[in-house]
Amino acid sequence: MPTVLFALTSHDTLGDTGRRTGFYVSEVAHPAEVFRAAGWDIAFVSVRGGAAPQDGVKEEDIVSTSFLLEHAESLAATSTAAELDADDYDAVYFAGGHGTMWDFPHAADLAALAAAVYENGGVVAAVCHGPAGLLPVTLSNGDPLVSGKRVSSFTNEEEAAVGLTGTVPFLLESALAERGALITKGDTFAEYAVADGRLVTGQNPASAAKVAELVLRQAGTD
Repeated sequence: MPTVLFALTSHDTLGDTGRRTGFYVSEVAHPAEVFRAAGWDIAFVSVRGGAAPQDGVKEEDIVSTSFLLEHAESLAATSTAAELDADDYDAVYFAGGHGTMWDFPHAADLAALAAAVYENGGVVAAVCHGPAGLLPVTLSNGDPLVSGKRVSSFTNEEEAAVGLTGTVPFLLESALAERGALITKGDTFAEYAVADGRLVTGQNPASAAKVAELVLRQAGTD
């Protein structure tokens, strides 16, 4: 049975705002539902391991609340990338949430794991701020994974719209472009996802399930 590994931030503080952050729950719950319906197993990894901080939980989102109940034990005791074997996973999915902007770019073990999955023929995916995890992913030939590939992420316009341009440590869209990504995007906060071979990315929370659908297509299991 194929397995997708959801990569989660361990960072829980939104700059100096005094607000808490973490992984954005719907960006895992909704794609997880897509994967489960296709017969995939689900696993979790975080930058520091242990309990993964959560953000964006909405009681009216039944998919997310059910997901949190079902996976409470796993989310409270996530593995670190160093503890995992790339051979066990068919896809890595970097979930978003603003916390990723602080720890994903420096998560060397997680980046190495994602590169290994990709070079094993697996799919690497990311949504919203999750593509921050793609920044340090370098292939064995020395090329950044995103170089020359069409990539979508939370846009500079969307960051401005939520009022956090001055809070995040950098602008994700700009950083991806600096790594050689060919930025592609849709309307602000609208669903938008793109697959460039086995690299699949989405723009915002509304795009999370679509990213999962594209992963299944690229993996040949849809």
